[in-house]
Order: sequence, then C-alpha cells, then structure tokens
Amino acid sequence: MPSAVSISSPWRRPTSPIVCRFADGQVDLLIIGAGYQGLSTALHAARAGLSVQVIEAGSLGDGASGLNGGQVIPGLKQDPETLLALFGEQAGRRLLQFSAKTADAVFDLIGAEGLEVEHQRSGWIQAAHTELALQVAVQRNRQWRAQGADVALLNQADVALLTGAEGYRGGFLDRRAGVVNPLALVHELARIAIASGAALVLNDAATSLRKDGALWRVETLSGHSLRASKVLVATNAYSQGLVPNLAESLVWLNSFQIATEPLPASFDFILPSGQAVSDSRRILVYYRRTPDGRLVLGGRGPMRVPKRTEDWRHLERAMHRLFPMLGAVRVEHRWFGRVAMTRDALPHLHEPQPGLLMVAGCQGRGIGLMVGLGEALARYCRTGEPDDLPLPISPLKPIPLHRFRRLAVAANVTLYRALDALER
Repeated sequence: MPSAVSISSPWRRPTSPIVCRFADGQVDLLIIGAGYQGLSTALHAARAGLSVQVIEAGSLGDGASGLNGGQVIPGLKQDPETLLALFGEQAGRRLLQFSAKTADAVFDLIGAEGLEVEHQRSGWIQAAHTELALQVAVQRNRQWRAQGADVALLNQADVALLTGAEGYRGGFLDRRAGVVNPLALVHELARIAIASGAALVLNDAATSLRKDGALWRVETLSGHSLRASKVLVATNAYSQGLVPNLAESLVWLNSFQIATEPLPASFDFILPSGQAVSDSRRILVYYRRTPDGRLVLGGRGPMRVPKRTEDWRHLERAMHRLFPMLGAVRVEHRWFGRVAMTRDALPHLHEPQPGLLMVAGCQGRGIGLMVGLGEALARYCRTGEPDDLPLPISPLKPIPLHRFRRLAVAANVTLYRALDALER
C-alpha cells in the first residue's frame, strides 16, 4: 500500500522573533502578501519615509518564498538579444540592466544587513542534455559575455566535474548566481522591514479591496479595516479573487522537491564547488547541496495536492538517473509549493487602477527578481514616475479558457515528460 506522506523541508528558520501589529487607520502603502516582493518593497518604502502595512494570509514562508529551491539566478528566461527585440532599445536596456543585477540585490542585502541567512555564491549551471540544448547554451554565453557578465561555456568534462552527474553534453555557467536558505531569507526580510518601521500582520487574509474616495480600503478576515493611498498586491501564485482577472492571467504549477539525508564524505564529488544546477529538459530538474550536505532536487509535479510519497517518485527517479550511485541514500524531506507562470514567460507589472499595483510571474527567477524589484516598486509608490520601474506597465488580461488551464497543463506535463524520456 502507498504510504502517507510527511511534508517537511530542510530549511532552517532564523531565531529572531517577528513582532506583528496593525498600523493605525491609514497608511501610505498597503501591501498584501509577505513574500519576497512584499517584504522587500515594505523595507525600501519604510526606509524612504512611507508608512507601510503588510498583511499576510498565512505564516511567513507558507507560500513560494519559503518553499522554493533556494536558487538565486540573475536575468530572465529570455536572453539579452530577445529582451531588446521585444521591448526596444530603451525599455529593453532598462529591463536587461535590472535583471542582470537581481542576484546582486540579494547577496548585497545579506552582506550589508548581516542577515542570518545561509548562502553561497558559487554560480549556477544550466546543464545541456542534448546537442541542441548545448547550442542554446553557446548562444546564451555569447550574449551575456557581450553584456560583460561573468559567465562561461562548459564542455562535457567540465559539467561532469562540477556536478558529478551523468548524461550531460555541456552547459552554461553563470558565476553571478548562488544559493540561499529561502525560508531564512523571508524571515530576515520581515525582521528588517519591521525594524525599519513597517507594520506586519500574519494569519489574517485580506477579504475585500475597494476604492474609498481618493484612498483604497481593505477588509481582513479578522474584521480589521485599513485605508491606504497605494496598494501593492504581492500574492503572485496565491492570488485569488481580490483583484479581478489577476489569478486568471496566470498559470500556476506545483513545484515538488525532495531532500536526501546528509550525504557521506564518499559523495563529495557531487557538486563539489557548490553550484546550483538546472537542466535543459522540457520538464526541468534542478538541484543543489545544502550546508549540512543534503542533496535537494526539485521539479514539476502533479497538479493535485500530494497525499502519498509516490507523488514525489518522479523526482527520486530523476535523482537516480543523474546520480545512480545514490541508490541506497534515503530521502528525508518532501515538500511542494505553488509557482506562477505567464504565457510569455516574462514577469508582468500591472496597474489596473491608479494606486493599485501588482507584479506576477517569476519563471524560476523569483528570489532575485522579487527582492530586486522591491526598491523600484517602493520608489514608484513614492514618485509615481514610470521610468523608475524596470518593467513596463502592461494591461491585466485573463488567459482565454482559463478554467481549463489545469487540464491543459497536466496534459502538457505528461507529453513533455514523455518527450524528455526519448532524449535520454
């Protein structure tokens, strides 16, 4: 019989206490969602002198900010030349320059603030499993080198040495990237945002958001009511019905992850230099080592809420394909979280009404992207100048036939997994 699953992650929380409170009556900026985007914006807005209230429906790290794989990857899914072609020279250059420095935003903040966050900045490898994928890596390396980025092209021997995995033809190394303890990062962001003057409330969902004269009014599940000059809805994959069409503009997926027991010293050849890795498969697998020596491996999983250990079995198969020598190693942690994707694989910034902002869609770049966006969003809330934003403001458009998205995504995952299997 399939066994019941115990869902837990290996991420350690900092020891600093979080003090929660409601601000009095009215604030300059109300933020709904205490993930990286919400807390980074709260931090920079409070330090710029704005009164800030953050409202979170759950506990810190209950969403993607606490449940991701901890990979801090700069850039976007699209390469530099594609971004310039899509947005034009001026807007494309602004977005490119911002995205190139998103990992800096995370690691510089950790260093400058002395955050209690385990981290390592040894780079990220996009490992190519076919010759076609290797040619994509060649072009990515060429384009980022032209932008002055610290990147390199890896051959088959390089990838084997740096990952310890089997089956790759080569890859792309981005030395700007790194890894963090994602749960610790969200807790520490909350701590310094509060210390800077922001108010934070947990476990109290916003149930309604409406215009109230020149201000916005939010009601919460506990019965609190607040008014704000501006509102940032930072709920991303956990957006429900608070803003019409927001949830319907996104496709959300479940990201499944496993962590092994600490590996013995005989397996130190696996990721010996500490890089994070994502592969080039359609249903990609990503992995890293933790400070206590575990292998953490993640990827897409079923659209349903998992109930059995078998729901993570596809990740164990992937681990054994890459690292057949780990056959006897136990998996000690299994967990999952929801991530939001957009149809064009770009982050989207919306302002459907003046003073109502939202950014959604991370595509695997969420830590750097959302932490980095905080300063720009806070500045825009203060100045109202669109040139302060690295992303253009776009219309909020629902995806046609959105109610069938789960069936379509599940079908695509099944198809892509079968195609990946043929390329082994």
